[in-house]
Amino acid sequence: MIIIPAVDIKDGKCVRLLQGRMDDETIFSDDPAAMAKRWENEGAELIHVVDLNGAYEKSPQNISSIKKILETVNVGIQVGGGIRNSDNIRMLLDMGVRRVIIGTEAIQNPQMVKDACKTFPDQIVVGIDALNGQVAIEGWAEITQTKAADLAKQFEDCGVAAINFTDIHRDGMQTGPNIEETGNLAEAISIPVIASGGVSTLDDIKNLMPLEKAGVVGVITGRAIYSGTLDLREAIAVSK
Repeated sequence: MIIIPAVDIKDGKCVRLLQGRMDDETIFSDDPAAMAKRWENEGAELIHVVDLNGAYEKSPQNISSIKKILETVNVGIQVGGGIRNSDNIRMLLDMGVRRVIIGTEAIQNPQMVKDACKTFPDQIVVGIDALNGQVAIEGWAEITQTKAADLAKQFEDCGVAAINFTDIHRDGMQTGPNIEETGNLAEAISIPVIASGGVSTLDDIKNLMPLEKAGVVGVITGRAIYSGTLDLREAIAVSK
């Protein structure tokens, strides 16, 4: 299982939000690229970058910060936030981003996602963010009536590289990941799943590891590694 550190960018700064609320932020660094380099130095093989402004403005906003991260680290990065069309996708991939995460458009325009998978094989990740099992879109501002597993099943056999599954209720709260919902989703589909939301300690990583057999291939961690309740090097060592 791969441990993926998150670098969330708002107004050019590295921040963490509580349950996705833009007005409930903690600023951890004025230099997102330096944070990304730190996680690379501690053993990260992939870095999860979120353009928080992009998610709310419906188009990528922190391009200069993303470019600086790409110039600073040698490991791959995956980017999400405000990616709504093929031009957004192509721009990021041409910059050197390894994978692009599509969230809202997976609900609003699933055909665009399927077409992107054909054009950019193994480079498209579907981000499914859920609250009480229901998919949230528009930077988590709108809760739909669609269930996470039902949305994921729409993308079987079209070449999606992975599903990033986030439990919004737990995101940034360090209350432990939603093991049951994550496992249920992984068992319902054949697409690899990356878990996100709630990771706080090494025990949380250990509790997720049995889900590997169901198809959970990675876990994203943010606030825990920034606040120090989880040591990234130790988490990577345990997950091998």
